[in-house]
Amino acid sequence: MGINEVCLFFLSAFAYKAKKPDSIRYNSIVLVAQQSSWGESMGIRLTTQERMAHLGGLEGWQLVEGRDAIARRFVFDDFNAAFGFMGRVALYAEKHGHHPEWTNVWNRVDVTLSTHDAGGLSQRDIEMARFMNTIVPFQS
Repeated sequence: MGINEVCLFFLSAFAYKAKKPDSIRYNSIVLVAQQSSWGESMGIRLTTQERMAHLGGLEGWQLVEGRDAIARRFVFDDFNAAFGFMGRVALYAEKHGHHPEWTNVWNRVDVTLSTHDAGGLSQRDIEMARFMNTIVPFQS
């Protein structure tokens, strides 16, 4: 990740939080969108067979009961490590225009992935889960 991506992420977040004029918000969002490498087909809901095939290769991830989603709990040594993980994932999410549902309590980050536009699990979720697994491999 380059400094431009870091600055872009924080500019986008700042413009939204500070409720700056629409032109600032719009410009930062356009820059993020232009860097996105996701194809339109990535937002299509996976079939049951595709879902099960992908889940077999995603250590630590499980289907969420009652939802078409996957989830994993990440546990770190301390808050700083957990927050660092979230920062890396946030940069990835902004670049790819796909954001996780997550909560953080001290050293723990609980993540749920589902594509709202697709109405359930899509290739976007699988790719994001793979990215997270490259940062923090599954430890039983």
